[in-house]
Amino acid sequence: MTDTLSRLEATIAQRLGADPATSYVAALKAKGVGKIAQKVGEEATETVIAALSGDRAELVGEAADLMFHLIVLLGASGVPLGDVLAELDRREGVSGIAEKAARKS
Repeated sequence: MTDTLSRLEATIAQRLGADPATSYVAALKAKGVGKIAQKVGEEATETVIAALSGDRAELVGEAADLMFHLIVLLGASGVPLGDVLAELDRREGVSGIAEKAARKS
């Protein structure tokens, strides 16, 4: 699974520097992090709607769109996906309630 995400991250990294006229990723980057973040929000909303509709195929497609755009946002912000995965690893085995409480300190 992480191989797929690693390949996607590498492809996105290459496309961030491409010509915006020929690359969707480069065109998004040219519009700025705010626009990319807005797109992540739109995809998150579409993912929620798909989940509530009960249509599995639609949920899979929207979740893929969300993950794609999140990786674009991370790349455009200079945050490696590995940093996010390391944070998830750090949280593994920690109660969600305890982890959330620790963030308030």
